Order: sequence, then C-alpha cells, then structure tokens
Amino acid sequence: MPVEFLGIAATNDGSETTPRSGAAFDKEYTLRLARAHEDHGWDRVLFAYGSGSPDPAPAAAYIASRLDRLQILLAHRPNVSYPTFAAKTFATLDQISEGRLTVHFITGGNDQEQGREGDTLTKDERYARTREYIRIVKKIWTTHEPFDHEGEHYRFHDFVSDVFPAQQPRPGVSFGGSSPAAYAAGGAEADIYCLWGEPLEKTAEQIEAVAAAAQAAGRTNVPRIQVAFRPIIAPTEDLAWEKAHRTVGAIRQRREAGLERHHRTAAPEAATPQNVGSQRLIAIAEAGEFYDRALWTPTAAATAGAGNSNALVGTPETVAQALLDYYDLGVDILSARGYDLLGDAIDFGRYVIPIVREEVAKRDAERAARGTQTPAAVNE
Repeated sequence: MPVEFLGIAATNDGSETTPRSGAAFDKEYTLRLARAHEDHGWDRVLFAYGSGSPDPAPAAAYIASRLDRLQILLAHRPNVSYPTFAAKTFATLDQISEGRLTVHFITGGNDQEQGREGDTLTKDERYARTREYIRIVKKIWTTHEPFDHEGEHYRFHDFVSDVFPAQQPRPGVSFGGSSPAAYAAGGAEADIYCLWGEPLEKTAEQIEAVAAAAQAAGRTNVPRIQVAFRPIIAPTEDLAWEKAHRTVGAIRQRREAGLERHHRTAAPEAATPQNVGSQRLIAIAEAGEFYDRALWTPTAAATAGAGNSNALVGTPETVAQALLDYYDLGVDILSARGYDLLGDAIDFGRYVIPIVREEVAKRDAERAARGTQTPAAVNE
C-alpha cells in the first residue's frame, strides 16, 4: 500500500524553539506553509485544536479553497459543539475541499485544558461521549431521512441535514490515544488510529492493542495506523546531532523562561501529565535517550511529553530508513513536523519523502511478486 505523509497546518510561525513573529492567525503564513506541503510531496496537513487557538475549521476552509491537492485533517473536540452542528460543518468543509477532509476527534487528556472551555466530565465520561458523538456524526453524514437520538450525552428529535459530504459514503474518522479506553473507542470507531512516535517494540504492542480492540468491537477490519515524529535532519550525521542538541537547548531555554505556549497543554507546574500518551513518552525518555535506528527522546523530555515530541535524528537517508522500519510494522501514515515549520517541511519533502516512497514501492513490488500482502494491507 502506498505510504502517506501528514504535516502540520500551523496558523503562525511559532514553535517550541521560536516565538511567533505575528498574530495567532497569520493568514499569509498559513497559506505559505500549506502550499509548501502541497508543493513538496506531502499528502495532508493537520489543523490542530487548542482552547485558545484560532478556530481550525475556517482556517482549513481557507486553505482548501486555495489549494487543489492537499488533503485536510481537521482536529475537533466534541465538547465545543453539538454533533448536529459539527456534522454540518464537516460536510460543508468536505464540499469546499471537494472530498479532501478527514476529521480527527479529540477526547481530551487534560482536565485543565478541557475545563478552559467548560468541559467538566471525567476522562472515562469523555471517552463515552466521544464514541457517541462519532456515531451520531457518521449517521448524519449518511442518513437522508429525519431521525431521533436518545443517548447518554445527546438527545435530539426529527433531525436531518441538508448538506452531505462530497466523499461517499463519508469522510474518514481519525482518533488517537494510548490508554485502554482510547484503544477501545478508536478500535471501534476510527478509520485511522494515531500514535505518537515510540520505539519500534512499543509501537508494535500498540498496533496489536488497536487491532484487538477492533476485533472486540466486532469489526472485520482494523484502523490504518499513523505514527508521528519530530524529524531533525542535516546533510551529515554530525551536523544532524549538532542541530538536535541546539534544538533541545532552545526548547529548554524557552520553557525555563516561561515562554512556551500553554493553551494546548497542562500548566507548567503540573508534575505529571494526566494523559497516558505523555506519561509513556516520559517513561521512555527516562529509560533511555536513543532507540532503534534514530529515535531520540530528549525533545520529549524537554517538553514533559507534550504531544508529538520524540525526534528522529540523522541524515535524510537515516531518517527515511527509520520511517521504513515503522512502515514494515504496519504503519502507512507517517506524521512529521519540524521546529522550523516552513523550512523543515520543505527539506523533509525534498530529501526524505522521495526516499521513503521509492523504498515503499520496491517493498510492495517485491511482496506482490511473492504473492504476499504488506503489513498495512493486512490491517485493513
């Protein structure tokens, strides 16, 4: 199966290493960054969600109306809108993008961040709500007759939408998490299951957990697997490692000065993250700095496991081979985001993506000649 690449659709040029140079929503930069992804071989970009961040849906619509090929992964938290409203928003955006939308549903792993927008449910209650929410959205996308819903978290009557997605039967559903509750929810409902970059052995264990959850939910297929990294590349290994250490130094300096962005994460005084994914990243970093071919954990340690934060360090060839190791596990969507968002997106697209695509094509051709399936195809 062809591999796919997911980048970031940031609305400004700030990152963990540098302050933004303008407003939170810099329209020109948003378009420039998205166009760089489209022009350099990426398949889709993620419009992330934060309680104080620009609304990702209209930002995504803006990009979709100006670019022709780039696909969109739109992050959405169920607590911010009723599912009837959200389903119409997504369908409209899918029409604007001419069928290029996937929706990433975020349950929320931090009580403080969820509370910033009035969400007071417990984590288990949030997972139950997310499952109900996804099912409602899927039904609205595919139902042309009015229907009622009486659920634990949502109740409505005689609803039918007058706008439907361009994709048939519906857009894809993306989901992520590293707890048993996440595996159960995503295994049951997701088309794509998203993981943060961990060592190969632990990633394989997570893939097995997702597959088991899908089977337990009665599915005959399993979600596609996406894994996310922070690549740090340079023309030589020595230059890549110098760059990696400079990057960690900049992250620590900003964090110590209290300059990091808090709107997507827990308060800096929080000693231990609440979400299991971040707890896993911290534990992996404490156990070692370097794993497998190129996985480096100090970037995750420096941010206290905040989101996608483990790096792949090396030359483009080294990082490409590391990514291929994950493809061989059954990962067919590779998410990557640098620290210089624009420059790193261009470099990764120029120097890493072509190597991975060429090698994946060779692997798939060899497997086809032998009459065997790719690991990713087995997961379908």
